[in-house]
Amino acid sequence: MTAELTEKTLLRRRLLDARAALPPESLGRTAAALAEHGLELAELAGASTVAAYVSVGREPGTRALLDALRERGVRVLLPVLLPDNDLDWAVYEGPGALAKAGRGLLEPVGPRLGPEAVCAADAVLLPGLAVDGRGMRLGRGGGSYDRVLARLARAGADPALVVLLYANEVVARVPEEPHDHPVHAVVTPEGVTRFRPAGPAA
Repeated sequence: MTAELTEKTLLRRRLLDARAALPPESLGRTAAALAEHGLELAELAGASTVAAYVSVGREPGTRALLDALRERGVRVLLPVLLPDNDLDWAVYEGPGALAKAGRGLLEPVGPRLGPEAVCAADAVLLPGLAVDGRGMRLGRGGGSYDRVLARLARAGADPALVVLLYANEVVARVPEEPHDHPVHAVVTPEGVTRFRPAGPAA
């Protein structure tokens, strides 16, 4: 194991422990604040298609934002985890059209659009555990979103990349590897921080 991987593992453990200690009653307030700030983002206001995800457990809540985007007429794509950890996609049709899947995930029940469907998104909401001042994101380590970002790069797609986090998860430095991609912005319950100019949705 390289020094970067060891550092990532330790940082992930610390951040996950902090999430586990969050009081359950704070989660709804966090989700509402994230939706409010997220809807103000030019990257989302100008988007016709947004690739997102359904938060689970103590992740910063995405469901209020997903529903608000859908009410605006935005086409929201949600991931479907494939056996090899890659992601397929399907359109979000509302909370009643989600089904329990492996690893505690909730996935859309509609027709699968294929892994390449994400390349049509104007903005991509990425899950994560931390982001630093350069916009480098720390994920959970499964590699699913590394594949998504590599697929976008191969296709020449340049959507706005946005991470939803708690305020304490914006850190001084995230250990990076050659395949890591910086994001455009992070949304926390306290507001928005941008790292580089937005993609075409701005």
